[in-house]
Formats: sequence, C-alpha cells, structure tokens
Amino acid sequence: MTASATGSHPRVGQPPSKLRAWLLEGLIDKRGSHLGPGQVPQAEHKRHSWWKVMCLTGVDYFSTLGYQPGIAALAAGLLSPLATIVLVLLTLFGALPVYRRVARESPHGEGSIAMLEKHLPKWAGKVFVLVLLGFAATDFLITMTLSAADATAHLVENPFIPESWSGHTMLITLILLALLAAVFLRGFTEAIGIAVILVGLYLALNFVVVVVGLEHIITAPQVIPDWTNALTTSYSSPWMMVGIALLVFPKLALGLSGFETGVAVMPQVKGDPQETEDKPEGRIRGTRRLLLTAAVIMSCFLITSSIITTLLIPQSEFAPGGQANGRALAYLAHEYLGNGFGTVYDASTIFILWFAGASAMAGLLNLVPRYLPRYGMAPEWARAVRPLVLVFGAIAFLVTWVFDANVDKQSGAYATGVLVLMTSASVAVTLSAAQRGHRPQAVGFGVIAAVFVYTTIDNIIERPDGVRIASLFILAIVVVSMLSRVSRAFELRASSIVLDAKAASFFADYAGRDVQLVAHDPEPEGQHSLAFKERQQRITNHIPAEDPIIFLEVTVTDASEFSSRLQVHGTIRNGRRVLEMHSPVVANSIAALLLHLRDEYGVRPNVYFGWTEGNPVSNLVRFLFLGDGEIAPTTREVLRRAEPDKNVRPRVHVG
Repeated sequence: MTASATGSHPRVGQPPSKLRAWLLEGLIDKRGSHLGPGQVPQAEHKRHSWWKVMCLTGVDYFSTLGYQPGIAALAAGLLSPLATIVLVLLTLFGALPVYRRVARESPHGEGSIAMLEKHLPKWAGKVFVLVLLGFAATDFLITMTLSAADATAHLVENPFIPESWSGHTMLITLILLALLAAVFLRGFTEAIGIAVILVGLYLALNFVVVVVGLEHIITAPQVIPDWTNALTTSYSSPWMMVGIALLVFPKLALGLSGFETGVAVMPQVKGDPQETEDKPEGRIRGTRRLLLTAAVIMSCFLITSSIITTLLIPQSEFAPGGQANGRALAYLAHEYLGNGFGTVYDASTIFILWFAGASAMAGLLNLVPRYLPRYGMAPEWARAVRPLVLVFGAIAFLVTWVFDANVDKQSGAYATGVLVLMTSASVAVTLSAAQRGHRPQAVGFGVIAAVFVYTTIDNIIERPDGVRIASLFILAIVVVSMLSRVSRAFELRASSIVLDAKAASFFADYAGRDVQLVAHDPEPEGQHSLAFKERQQRITNHIPAEDPIIFLEVTVTDASEFSSRLQVHGTIRNGRRVLEMHSPVVANSIAALLLHLRDEYGVRPNVYFGWTEGNPVSNLVRFLFLGDGEIAPTTREVLRRAEPDKNVRPRVHVG
C-alpha cells in the first residue's frame, strides 16, 4: 500500500490576501519538481527540432557578439585575433567535448552540477552544490545586468537617439531590467518561435557586417600592413605574441557562455518517435548536434569579428567612453553600412540582449526549485515563481547600481561565473570517465580540466570582482538554505510510504484497535534481546498481554537528504514481528509511518521509546545533520505539527 506523506495536516486560518494569493499562484510542489524555463506538463509538452532549440540557447550564446569583440580588443589590444583563436581552440577541443559528454550523462537537463553531486557523498556534496549554485547565480544574474547594460549602450549610441539620453544609462538599464521582471511576473511561457526569429535576424545582420568588414580589409591596401607594422613595433618576436595571447585569452572567456545553457534546454529537444525517458537517444543525439553547430557558428563569428574590429576600429574607440566600447560590430555597421542599416542592427542587438536576460532569468528560476527544495533548503515562498522574480530583480538592480551599468566592469564577474561552471563540468566528466574505466578519455578530460582551472584562476586574479560577487551569493544561499532546513526540520519528510505484503499483514485484522510499536535499535543483538525487550516494555508501560508488540527499526542512510520514499519491510525474527525501514531521518519517518498506519489501516498507533543519553544541544545538532539525536520528543513534535487534533494523534510513550 502507498500513501503520500510529504505535507502536513491542513490547518484552518484566515484566507490569504489578494497580493499573497497572486504572489504564490502556481506554487511549485514540495518535491521541487519544477519543470524549468518555458516547460509545460509532460502531457502538453511540445518538443522541437534541435536547430530551433539551438536558437533558444543562442539568445544567450550568440548575443555575446554584441559586446565580446569590444571586450576582446580592450583586453588583448592588437593581439585580439590571436587571443580569440586560442579561445576558439579551447571552445572546439575543450568545452565542446566536455559538454557533449555532459549531454550524454544528464539527458534531462540536470547539467554538470548534478553529475558532481553524484560523486561527492552526503553533506560534502550538498555544500559543494550550494557553492556551485552561487557561481551559477553569478553567471545568470550578470548575464541579465550585463546584457541590459549593453542593450542600453546600443540604444544611446544610435545617432537617431537624442544626446541627452546618454546621461541616463543607469535609468534606461534599470527600466530594461524592470520590464524583464514584469514579463515573468505576468507569466513567461515557451518562446522558441521568438528565439528563432531573433537569432536568425541577428546572425544574418552580423554576417552582413562581417562580410563588408572583410571586404574592406581586402580592398584597402594599407589596413593589414598597418596592423602588422604595429604588431612588430609593439612585440619583439612572434613567440612573444603567442605567449601574450595565451596569457590574456582568459579575459575573453565570455565567448564560452552558451554551453551550460545548451545542456539545460535538453528537455526541449525532440527525440526519436519510439524513445523513452530512460533512454532518450534521439534527444541526446540532437543536443550534441546542437552544441556542435552552435560552437562552430560562434567560433567563425568570434574569429572574423575580432579581425575586422581590431583592424578597422582605432584602439582609442574601445576604451570607456569610446564609440566602440561594448558595441564594436554596431560601430562598424553604422560606419560602413549607414545609419539606416546600423539602426536595424542596433534594434536587433537590443532585442536579443534583452531576450538573453530573459533566458538567464528562466535559468535562475529553474536552478532554485531543482535543488534547494529537494535538500529542504528553500523557504516556502521560494517554491513560487513570482517571489523569486522579485528577489532576483532586486538583486539585478543592486548589481547594476554597484557596477554603474557598465559592460566592462561586469565582464570579469560574468567570466568568473562562466569559467567556474565550465571547470566543474570538465572535472565532472573526468571523474565519470575514470569511474567507468575509460582511462584515455579520463586523461584527455583531465587535461581540459587543468586548462579550465588555469583559466579560472587567472581570471580571478586579474578580475576578482566575480569571486566577490559569487562569495556574497554563496554566503546568502548557504545561510538561507540552512535556516530553511532548520525551519522545515519537523515536517514529515516522506514523499510516500510503501508496506510490503508481510508488513501489511501485521495490521490486517486490527482496524479500530490499539497497536503497540516499540522502537528498536537496528544493530545486531543477542538471540533473546527482542524477548527481553518485550517483557520489559509490557511491565514498564503496562501493555496488555493480548496486545501484540511490533518492533520498529529505522536505519539511517544519507542524513543530508531531506525526504525519501519509505519502503517498510516486515519480518519475523525470533518469533517477534519486526518492521524495518531505511531513511535519512529517524523521528520524522516514524511519525510519517504512524500516521500512515492510522489512515490506511484504521488502527490506533502507540509507539514506545527509551530516553536518549547525552546533551540536549548535541542531540538537536545530531537530529538536524545526522538524522538521529533525541528521537522521542522529536517524533512527538513532528506528530503535533502534522496532526493538530490530539484526540486522533498517534501516541508517543517514553520510559
């Protein structure tokens, strides 16, 4: 027999206010089974061809062309094309193989964080996931704020926009972020169609700009000689150029931003007609094709855009206040194709950058319900979308104000978030390959992981803002998570309860009668321990001889897990009936089982405990983090909260 035991007994109270009801509309269930950005229930879920889903990824990935060439030129100067080639090599031969492996091993969009969680035991895994979530939050939030800031730069630099607007970049950026939050407060639905249009138009316009730029370089005889002369004047040898390019390429890491999103959208990819969720081979194949195509397209644009922007734009224009700062390709669009085309390009860039912020917000709304409720580490309101939107929107406002709505100032924090996630992915696939005995693959992925570790450390040293912001997010996530875990510690914490046939037979003929359950240490004991304990309990607690005693044993598994599906096995041991369970927490599981027996079999459960030795504070800590502690009073408290009516509440006895 089964029963849900996750929630608590409904309580009568005042009806919620209209504002509270609106905020908590569509509350996500306590298991944290949030479907993620743009998803709908399975029965209504329409999946799409991989190339359409690539466009959903592309609003984040391809939109970085709006600011990447300018940031690359600012970071690497005349060596921007060479440093970009290093970045492209890392993209095609580092990030791409890693995430193709991630797609194979997490076909439901869990990503590398879930892969690492499997390799780290118990609380160590949970804490590590919380740290990674802090960096992921940095990545997504800075995507929102940086994209909005760059959209503002494209807007105010357009020649048809009044000059007075350039003095209000902060206000315009905040308005764009507010509009973004308003979309999600109203209700964000799947937007594949919009993404396809935006990405298609944006890539087509960029292709035109790149072709025109390359044509100008080829037809203008002095452009390439001027560049090579400047290089030879600034650097003594080609090896010195290569060395410096290797050193500065971590600053260009924004060009790697789309891979984690590419895996996150996997549930959107259409698979083979007859495939199952257990073996979604078609979906995996489509996602890997998506990752490859996106990486090749982006690599081509990264190289060509770095060439034309470096050779055709004066270096002074890339500096803060320059016309190409944060908008290098837009500068060329206006310069060589006229203000009409340039304005169309600006509008396309503004829309795709704004939509990249929407993709990032959707990613954040997917991350919190995917992990924290499962750990018991999310407050009640965090199961609803709208409160989270308000929280993330407020944080985005704060980040924008701290960084003065400046693209360059935020690029370091963005790169840190991206690189930490890519490093975690490379480590995850290395561990996975080693665990499966694929030694050559493990070595190869290990080398890639080492490169990402170097790149991440270099970026952190050069631009520590990302770590500072991520540290604040990590601290906030850990504090809120732990407080939430403590506040929810007395929930039933069982998603369902299943009694096997033997266990169910113990209660088949006792409807309307008292049943006596004695908590028993599951550790092996002598042949006569159960008989001795039964005699002791009957004498101490005056249990009638005609009432059978059933022993109850709970073995603690992984105490870091918040809830579990309880499998209750019945057995006869030394002539005594015994119920055996495995659970991450003892008291809550016993309370859930007692309520289940009452509701499913109509019995009146009584449970008997002995007092636990030890300091009450240490016992409380043991309960919160190790799953045991002072069992008797904790079981009673869980029952009291779950069942307000003491007349029908199962009884707890301590002797």
